[in-house]
Amino acid sequence: MRAYTPKDDVQKKSYYTDRFFVSPQVPKFPVENDEVFTKDLEAIKAKFEVSEAYIQVEQMVVFIQPEDNYKVLELMKNELEYTQLSELSAIDWLAKENKFEVFYQMLSMNKRKRIRVKMFIDKDQAVNSVEKLFRSADWSEREMFDMFGIEANAHPFMKRILMPYDWQGFPLLKTYPLQGDEFAAWYEVDKIYGKEARDIIGPELRDTAKVDRYDSQRFARLGHEVPKGTKITGNEPKNEQSYQEEGGVFLIKKLNKKDSVVIDDPQR
Repeated sequence: MRAYTPKDDVQKKSYYTDRFFVSPQVPKFPVENDEVFTKDLEAIKAKFEVSEAYIQVEQMVVFIQPEDNYKVLELMKNELEYTQLSELSAIDWLAKENKFEVFYQMLSMNKRKRIRVKMFIDKDQAVNSVEKLFRSADWSEREMFDMFGIEANAHPFMKRILMPYDWQGFPLLKTYPLQGDEFAAWYEVDKIYGKEARDIIGPELRDTAKVDRYDSQRFARLGHEVPKGTKITGNEPKNEQSYQEEGGVFLIKKLNKKDSVVIDDPQR
């Protein structure tokens, strides 16, 4: 087995900068520019501490203290008519500030307004669950725990929702390798066949973007299928496959690959 290399400093390495585009900051405007947002902010400030507030992309962004998240959202739901929680999640700023940014996206159908409530929490700090206020928070809080490791206190079922319950690590942390770590590479092999089969099967290929037409072990040979383990020479003829039921499907035209067209207009 390959030696494990710690990934704790991977977010600070320079190779991320030339792989991902960093968009410029969207302009911010004073809350006083909007009469509805001004009144909403005054109502929140009357009961809770607000560290910063501004308008960005026609919605108000409000930064609160993490211990106030439940009470703030309760106020917005019961008194300010923001009755929908459309999204909640987190952003990993651990390498830069050693903190997570947790946000709640609120919508008022009556006012036709959106407010994004934000707060910063320390690593390993839990938040108050808002599942009792908004049922939509149930799965979102579980996903936040699953992907970032942020627990929501008083949640009725604080378990992973996307990854297996016994998974190690949190895939949306910026220190998590894009193709998974050593645990991810051997997870299904160990689970299904046992660790004694590692030398026979080998680690999992978790790079979903890689398709090797000469790979006869992992079946990434669409159009060039051969029995598993066949020695590849590179001269095998292409196998035209039909992936539709015999006789077709009612109201669906049978696919003819020769009639297919590659669309090069991104706006089409």
